[in-house]
Amino acid sequence: MLSVVIPSYNEEQLILNTARTVSDILEKENIPYEILFVDDGSSDQTWEKIQEAASCDSAVRGISFSRNFGKEAAIHAGLTESRGDCTAVMDCDLQHPPQMLPEMYRLWQQGYDLVEGVKRTRGKEGILHKLSAALFYKTIGRSIHMDMSRASDFKLMDRKVVDVLASMPERNAFFRALSSWTGYKKTSVEFDVQERSAGRSKWSTTSLIRYAVKNITSFSSAPMEMVVWAGALMLLFALILGIQSLVRYFSGHALEGFTTVILLILLIGSFIMISLGIIGIYIARIYDEVKARPRYLISGRTTEKGHAGKKTKTDRAE
Repeated sequence: MLSVVIPSYNEEQLILNTARTVSDILEKENIPYEILFVDDGSSDQTWEKIQEAASCDSAVRGISFSRNFGKEAAIHAGLTESRGDCTAVMDCDLQHPPQMLPEMYRLWQQGYDLVEGVKRTRGKEGILHKLSAALFYKTIGRSIHMDMSRASDFKLMDRKVVDVLASMPERNAFFRALSSWTGYKKTSVEFDVQERSAGRSKWSTTSLIRYAVKNITSFSSAPMEMVVWAGALMLLFALILGIQSLVRYFSGHALEGFTTVILLILLIGSFIMISLGIIGIYIARIYDEVKARPRYLISGRTTEKGHAGKKTKTDRAE
C-alpha cells in the first residue's frame, strides 16, 4: 500500500480538492493507498475539512497538532503515522503534481528505495528568491556531497527508508537532505512546479530566511567553517598591515591613518559580532537537542473506520 503524507497549514480551501484529486489518480491506476493529512496547528478550518474528507473517504486519515510546529515536524509525524509499504510526501497546494505518483510508485516496484521528485522548472519566483535558494542548496549540497539545486520534499520512499527517518532522534531535522543522506538505492523524476489552485503561499521572506538558517545550521557546519576561513583572511591582512607599519616606523616616516584605524576597528568588531552570532546559533541548536522535547504534540485524530486505505490487487514486484 502507498501512503501519501500531506502536511497542511491553513489550507481549508484545498483539503477536499486535494484528497479527491489524489484519490482519483491512484484509484484509476489501481494502486492501493491511504492519504494522511497532518494539520500543522492551522488557525482556519483546515482540521474540520480534513475530518470532512475522512468521513467521506475511508482511505483518508488525519492528525492535528496542538499548535504550529513547522513543516519538518509535520513530515516527521506523517512518516511515523504512515502504514504503507511505501510512503510519498507532497504539498497540499498541489504544486507537487499528484499525476507523478503512479510513475514514482512503479519505480518503487522496480526496486528503488527512494524516488525523488526534482524540479525541472521552479514556477514563478522572484530573482532574489532564486538567488537565495541557489546559495542555500549549494551550501547544503556541499555538506552532503550531493547536488540539491533542484531538490524538493516531493519524494516516495520504501518502508525501510521511512523507518530510518522516523527513528532519527534529532529535533532539528531537514527532511529534504536527510532522505538523500540515507544513501539507499534511488532514482529521480522531473516535474514542473505547478501554480496553486487556491489560497496563497504561507512562506514569507522572513520565514524562508529562518527556515534556511535553521536547516543549514542543523545539517551543515559550513557557517562555522566560513568563520575559520574569514579569521584566516583577517590574520593574513593583519600580518601585511603590521609589516607595512613596522617598515614605515623604522624608515622614519610618521604613521598616519586615523580613519584607517577607525575602519579597521569597525571591520574587526563586525566580524567578531557575526562570528559570535553564528556560534550562538549552533549553541542554541545544541540546547534544543539537549532538552529533548518532542518534535510535536498531537491533539486530535480522525475517527477510524475499521480499515486503513483502499485495497486493490496491485502488489510490489519482487
